[in-house]
Amino acid sequence: MNFKVLPTSIMLVLMAISVVSVSSIHQDAFAQVQGMSLTAQASEGSDTILIRGQTAKQVTDITFTVTSPDGFNRLAVDQVTPDAAGKYSTEIKISPLWKQNGFYTITGMQSVSKNSIYTMSVEVEILNGMAVETLITESNLETGIFMPKENLVKKGLSIRANAIEGSTIIGITGQTDRTNPDVTLKVIAPNGNVVSVMQITPGLDNKFATNITTGGPLWIQDGDYTVTAQQGESPDHKASVVVGIVDGKVIPEFGAIAALILAVAIISIIAVSAKSRLSIMPRY
Repeated sequence: MNFKVLPTSIMLVLMAISVVSVSSIHQDAFAQVQGMSLTAQASEGSDTILIRGQTAKQVTDITFTVTSPDGFNRLAVDQVTPDAAGKYSTEIKISPLWKQNGFYTITGMQSVSKNSIYTMSVEVEILNGMAVETLITESNLETGIFMPKENLVKKGLSIRANAIEGSTIIGITGQTDRTNPDVTLKVIAPNGNVVSVMQITPGLDNKFATNITTGGPLWIQDGDYTVTAQQGESPDHKASVVVGIVDGKVIPEFGAIAALILAVAIISIIAVSAKSRLSIMPRY
């Protein structure tokens, strides 16, 4: 059998293609999803906490621990093996050792390192040995593979204010990663006086909404009124918005869009005025 020797240039091209192919296969083989999710769910007054989630490490057991609110008492609770899809679930019973009232930290670990992407924690509030209604999820799984990020509740609390210019009603909407405790809304006048205080219970979807009515003797000062929402003592669960009030009614915020609208309106008025002046000029 006769073998032909290929030119050096062709051999180099073939070698380059081989290297690229091997590199691509290597990258595909190790381009795996990483991370895990952890959800804690409990009914009001229940002695059981449902733990569920998903992990990219299907062959490694997950160890759960519970840490008391003061951080000193740590209990090994359970160990579970994920299924072939990486999903897992277990139940944690509230024992008589959970004597403190407050937020207990439940941690799921597939790694000994606290900073590992396979270590996830959530908090569940316990009052008088019973769970407060809870539905909270923490996750670092990639979007579209296991659990889409849009389905997760963002950590902490956020609020928005919606109102029409000249209205006496301010619509407040918000979202939190905890269904308990209630959210306290407080309105502070420009001079620092408390105008209004109310409490809202978030829904099971972790959202809340209410209306604040302006006007009256407590709203006589013109300026910026601060609406603050706070849930518990954590700084992550406190947020505020500012609403301008004049004569007891809402005024618009002059941001970039408002300024642009104002400029267009002024130009239109000038143009119409100029056209009007031209139309009344005598013609010869």
